[in-house]
Amino acid sequence: MGDNRQGPVYRSSTTAPVNIAVIKYWGKRDATLNLPTNSSLSVTLSQASLRTHTTASCSAHYAAHEGDSLLLNGSAEPIQHSPRTQACLGQLRSLRSSLEASDPSLPKLSGLPLHIVSTNNFPTAAGLASSAAGFAALVRSIADLYALPQSATELSRIARQGSGSACRSLMGGYVAWRAGSAADGSDSLADEVAPPAHWPQMRALVLVVSAAKKHLPSTAGMQVTVKTSSLFPTRADVVVPRRMQNMEQAIRARDFDAFARLTMQDSNGFHAVCLDSWPPIAYLNDVSRAAVRVVEAINQQSTDAGAGLLAAYTFDAGPNAVVYYLERDTERVAGVFRALLGNERVEGWEGSYGQDIKPAEMEELATLDEKAVETLRAGVSRVICTGVGGGPEKVDSHLVDERGEPVWE
Repeated sequence: MGDNRQGPVYRSSTTAPVNIAVIKYWGKRDATLNLPTNSSLSVTLSQASLRTHTTASCSAHYAAHEGDSLLLNGSAEPIQHSPRTQACLGQLRSLRSSLEASDPSLPKLSGLPLHIVSTNNFPTAAGLASSAAGFAALVRSIADLYALPQSATELSRIARQGSGSACRSLMGGYVAWRAGSAADGSDSLADEVAPPAHWPQMRALVLVVSAAKKHLPSTAGMQVTVKTSSLFPTRADVVVPRRMQNMEQAIRARDFDAFARLTMQDSNGFHAVCLDSWPPIAYLNDVSRAAVRVVEAINQQSTDAGAGLLAAYTFDAGPNAVVYYLERDTERVAGVFRALLGNERVEGWEGSYGQDIKPAEMEELATLDEKAVETLRAGVSRVICTGVGGGPEKVDSHLVDERGEPVWE
């Protein structure tokens, strides 16, 4: 809390992680409450590589007629016209108001305008789950500002209404979002399948194919798929429930072969229903398919040698490839991509996860398709090296100063 001549500025700051689903969420049974047609499961990625940093502040000297405000990466966001954001703010305010009613000594923060400043260290709206980290950071920072006692699971109900996958970014490790069946969404929430420490060896290599905004936003794509895909009901009602059960078993058993197979099958199934939509939705491009061929070649070498799968590709609603692998197989997986892409051509190999990745030896590259290699080299703009990580963290580094003015990292 900072003080100025016009009264105190209350502040709280949070960093929140990106999560990448291995069992995909696609389709809504209730668009207003953001209730999914199927459950999903994700890996929370390390904030050392990917994170949103958000400061929530409130003060009596913020002009009431201006209302709440949000600055995202330096640009004002029209949150007054965002029903999703308003739903989150309204419920958080209601919880704070209840606290204030039970303890009259508490400052009346629930009635003050909120000024929120947020930054991402990754491209926004480029298929890297920016809305998940963004809404998780927003909800967590305001919950901390308001000193709310609700757990991460309880807060996930609120974050879900901002962005469905945001509920999974409120926790670390391996996280499930249960679709639920209640009409009011009370049982549609996230829970932790396993903490990061259960399987800390999980690594991920993100191949950033395009930093441009998606040609069709996820929400619009979901609506088209639910209305038009003949494959979608089977995926939602039969395929995903079975895969959720099998994936949870694979994670608990630390069975990477099963994890990899399920991850790739579900990514393929998700994009199949997108292509089965009308008009068809194609989020992948030639560079995406080249990444798939490289992963398939890596796995073929491993299975030919009598071992299990070493790598798993997955794609959200965008062309960027996320390749999962275990730390022990870093050189045989990430090392192949480093050898192909090189240091000068593609940036991103620095940092705690990337700096020790050694390029694979030539024999590891012998079976790779030349056309796929050429396409990959021409189309990947950068890489992000990361691994499984923890949930949101409260930090003392504020993006709003003691006078209520925004500051930048």
